[in-house]
Amino acid sequence: MLHVIPSHQARPSDDPIFALNKEATLRKERGDAVINATVGSLLDDDGKLAVMPTSARVVREVPDEEWAAYAPIAGSPGFLRAVMDDLFEQEPTMRATACAVATPGGTGALRHAIANFLEPGQSLLTSSFFWGPYQTLADEADRKLTTFNMFDAKGGLDVGALDRAVKAQIAAQGRVLLFLNDPCHNPTGYSMSPEEWRAVAACLLPYADAAPITLLVDTAYFLFASASRAPRAFLAELRPLVGKVALLFAWSASKSFTHYGLRVGALVACVAGDVERQKTEAALVYSCRGTWSNCTRGGQSAIARLLTDPALRSACDKERAELQALLARRVAVFNALAPARGLKYPRYEGGFFVTVFHDDALSKAAAMKDKGVFVVPSKGALRVALCSVAEKDIPRLVEALA
Repeated sequence: MLHVIPSHQARPSDDPIFALNKEATLRKERGDAVINATVGSLLDDDGKLAVMPTSARVVREVPDEEWAAYAPIAGSPGFLRAVMDDLFEQEPTMRATACAVATPGGTGALRHAIANFLEPGQSLLTSSFFWGPYQTLADEADRKLTTFNMFDAKGGLDVGALDRAVKAQIAAQGRVLLFLNDPCHNPTGYSMSPEEWRAVAACLLPYADAAPITLLVDTAYFLFASASRAPRAFLAELRPLVGKVALLFAWSASKSFTHYGLRVGALVACVAGDVERQKTEAALVYSCRGTWSNCTRGGQSAIARLLTDPALRSACDKERAELQALLARRVAVFNALAPARGLKYPRYEGGFFVTVFHDDALSKAAAMKDKGVFVVPSKGALRVALCSVAEKDIPRLVEALA
């Protein structure tokens, strides 16, 4: 007799992306000439995980007792202050309305948002191309996921589709929780322009009096945006929403400090009004206790030091810039080769991923896999993790896609 509840009995045992990565890794170990463009970890051109030396050193320097002790349930105060100061360094109004809790990576922040800003059975709203675990997180929390068409006919963000979806969400459930992953959207690589962010704010603002509207910005990749973009510039376009729309930010150290396994993240909420902010913070802390209880104290200590020590922060900025340049060279090669081979994909200026549109993505991915090139299929597209593909392998990757 199977005692797992019926609604959970058919759930897959492995994430599809990690399953593909495992298959690619096994074939490579057998000696196959494999290009593995599946998992979102930045590798150098020798195929080794790219780790910032300063981050690694500071993690090693955390005292034993700091690793061993419990952290406060909400997170270490110094870490939370450092994250909010880092995110809002040029936005004092947002900083004044902010509270935060520590989470196991950005994924934990997404989980808390779904659990606290939607009732069971209600739907999260996000773009039609989205990171697959958004659906998993919604399922696990007994919520649903609804999408709006991401791109308009000109290849820009379809704000009209967003507006219609917001209106439908209000009519159906009386509230909206919108996830936008930007810049360097996973999986498309698209980064919204300031004008698009302004249009999003203008879309949401008129609905703020009709229902609770919450916007979560998933900032997992924001420090790997194109060097021509200031990573926090989009925040200026959200100023009109402060005090009217609840603003949430899923902050993660995984990519920014190349320590994916450290599982250090935070959910930051901007809520005007002392009482409302206190209630929001209390709900988030309660969720911490009710899920993971508390996060790794040593990891928070290391990241707080990297954010607040001027010399360490400068060293990290320099090392990260070198990794940005590594990634930018791959993006440039891809952008030089892909259009000539007829590949269709969104504007791609930087980031870990790009998405190539394809009507039969499952069959295409299977055919590519037979040739030793691994990508992640989704509805109407193939996600390509350039972050893990050496520059010399991009021509072969493009040919397989074509």
